[in-house]
Amino acid sequence: MRIRMTVMAGLATLAGSLGLYPLFEKAGWFWAGFGAVLAVSGGGLLARRLRMPALVGLLFGLASLLLYLNLVYAADEAWLVFIPSPESVRHLGELADEGWRAANRYAAPVPLVPGIAMLAAAGIGLVAVLVDLLAVRLRRTAPAGLPLLAMYSVPAAVREDGVGWLAFGVGAVGFLALLMADARERVGGWGRTVTTRRRPREVPMAGAAPAPGDYAEPPDASALAASGRRIAAGAVAVAVLLPAAIPGLHPRGVFGLGGGSGRGTQTVTTPDPLVSLKRELTRLDDSVVLTYKTDDPESPGYLRLYSLDRFDGDRWTYSPLKSSSRDRLSDERTLPSPPGLTVAPVHEVTTRVHVRPEVRNMTFLPVPYAPSQVSIKGDWRVHDQSLMIYSLRDSAGGRSYTVKSLLAEPTAGQLAGAGASPAEIVSHYTAVPRNVPQQVRNLAATVTAGSASALSQAVKLQRWFTLTGGFSYDLTAPAPQRGSDLVDFLLHSKRGYCEQYAAAMALMARILGIPSRVAMGYTPGSEVKPGEWVVRSQDAHAWPELYFEGSGWVRFEPTPAGAGGQGTAVAPGYSRPAVSTGGGPESEVAPEPDSSSPADAATATPTGPRHRNDEGAGGAAGAQDEGSGGSSAAPWLAGALLTLLLMGVPMALRMVTRRRRWAALTPPPAPAAGAPPRTRAPDPAGAAHAAWREMHADALDHGLEWRASDSPRATARRLGELLELDAAGAQALTRIARAEELARYSRTRSAEPPERLRADVRTVREAFASSVGRRARWRARLLPPSTVAQTGSALRTALDRALDLTARLNELPARLRRR
Repeated sequence: MRIRMTVMAGLATLAGSLGLYPLFEKAGWFWAGFGAVLAVSGGGLLARRLRMPALVGLLFGLASLLLYLNLVYAADEAWLVFIPSPESVRHLGELADEGWRAANRYAAPVPLVPGIAMLAAAGIGLVAVLVDLLAVRLRRTAPAGLPLLAMYSVPAAVREDGVGWLAFGVGAVGFLALLMADARERVGGWGRTVTTRRRPREVPMAGAAPAPGDYAEPPDASALAASGRRIAAGAVAVAVLLPAAIPGLHPRGVFGLGGGSGRGTQTVTTPDPLVSLKRELTRLDDSVVLTYKTDDPESPGYLRLYSLDRFDGDRWTYSPLKSSSRDRLSDERTLPSPPGLTVAPVHEVTTRVHVRPEVRNMTFLPVPYAPSQVSIKGDWRVHDQSLMIYSLRDSAGGRSYTVKSLLAEPTAGQLAGAGASPAEIVSHYTAVPRNVPQQVRNLAATVTAGSASALSQAVKLQRWFTLTGGFSYDLTAPAPQRGSDLVDFLLHSKRGYCEQYAAAMALMARILGIPSRVAMGYTPGSEVKPGEWVVRSQDAHAWPELYFEGSGWVRFEPTPAGAGGQGTAVAPGYSRPAVSTGGGPESEVAPEPDSSSPADAATATPTGPRHRNDEGAGGAAGAQDEGSGGSSAAPWLAGALLTLLLMGVPMALRMVTRRRRWAALTPPPAPAAGAPPRTRAPDPAGAAHAAWREMHADALDHGLEWRASDSPRATARRLGELLELDAAGAQALTRIARAEELARYSRTRSAEPPERLRADVRTVREAFASSVGRRARWRARLLPPSTVAQTGSALRTALDRALDLTARLNELPARLRRR
């Protein structure tokens, strides 16, 4: 029954399941999984008690898991409380579907609704079934680590902060304990421990009984056990500590203490902003994130956290931030001027912000755009191009800070008459990967057909998303992960939340040649007193920002607002012009430049959008962002090249081995003039052995049977009968076998020169190839088994040497003490 291994397999599964903790708000999932593991272990014990085959034992484990789920989650519909019935099985299916929809609706950590709890129990139970099958029934404990590792992959893929080191360490210790239990059981299967006799220190008198302990002594295995424990502890320590000790793998420096405090440049890494956005929007409690006071009579506008300037074909991200000490903020420092803001009127607003202490890991400050001065304690820095405020080691949770911002107030006329954007802005902020579907490009041109300016194009896009396109706001829509998700949102489902709307409008603006990016942060929130505002988690928002020369980066609002959308989203005034040229909802809706301003009238031209590239929409779409990786085929090409290189390693090793084997028999080159002659007598035995080893390797490569117990003559006779060689091939095989036979057993050496034996080996190799099928021939060329066997032997030798070195190092302290 292997009760001890069954218990250890269950404990290892429970220890590995601790890595799932970041996915749930409450701890009830663990106890649900605990019951599932108990049920699976009981089913496995029963199957082994009845001496069932492994496949039947697997079915016993699955049946036990089903009985447990039926008892806990569908007892009312079951027969005798726990026996599955059609109604109970249907109820479990409905519960699983409910849990799946809830998991897609909420971002981690998810609430522990019954459907999610049942899915967690079922998942942990399935892992327990596999671990019990591999480790207990099939006695393959090492592969049982794969399903345990799969439980860690789920939070690592869903959560940006992954799994904590403590949970990982507990799971690793559980797996090591399972391996140790298996090793003890295997050793115990050989019988009782063999004791050794130890010679007594003094010879007893005649008739006297020997002193206790003088004879029976178990073997001293303490050094070996200590070595195993040290290796295990070292492996866990390296797995836990090494990633934290490498600055490039940890966002806050070495063990979180670096913080970029030095003078060098450090790359800033943060959690995925889009994942954080979905989590905030789907929180059930809608908790308060921050409060602020402002001297603006209305509000300071949206509070921006991130500026995402790169689109890789699937998701929006921001370019890597290179941080240095010169980027630090101080109370006296004035931040860089916002790019492009030279014409539009601005007014300064002072905002006093307090972030709630419950907020965690907010390493970017929410500030009204564009900040000109920030007063905050701690190590905070500014990115000059985007004016994002961030920290390498501090969090905004519980902090209060003051922001002075320059709020632009552009008119529709100024935006419509904006001049040409700088070349660096156009090249960077209109880059679109080539893998964007042609349907999206055509759609952007169709929606904005007939527009005479970049503003009118932007207004038409916004109007299409909010009014005429048939879109609806839906928080249950999954976050877009691939380019096909964007196509589905624009052309089919038309359901999503602010992330989809902002990302889609920014991409379509880039296709039209308008510099754009995606901003993320919070809407103004709700005013509770004059000048005092409250921002909650469901005020989290994403919106597109488009660049207009003279006004800089200005906000648009394609997300539906009000009760049926983002409740606190507000469209800016310049994106809602009152003038229309008629002709239906798809006609020109943006006004012409405001002729009351001479400067605006001088810069306005009705010839077309100011931001359109010379190549048109297609040319803009073909632009590539620097560092974005170019065409989407590049990763596939790189992967294919790497695969070909790896496949070529065995073939290359076989060629190198063959070349070295014959090169050892090549005579040295002729000496230079006047130098003493170099002579090396040919080694007939060495040539014979080289030819025999080459023929042996060729036989293995082509899948032919090679009997190590046969003599060279017997091997040649058997191969000749098997291959039905012609006269030349039979003579070559005979010469090789005779040369090897003479080299082994006779003092008379073979007179065959190495060149003749090498040609004979080539002839026999061709005979081998002609006697087997095409698949065997290609395997002999690309993946020769002789090389694989040689590599395995070399690895085993290296492992034996490493173990020998480890044993010597363990014995070193004892030797030093004896000295």
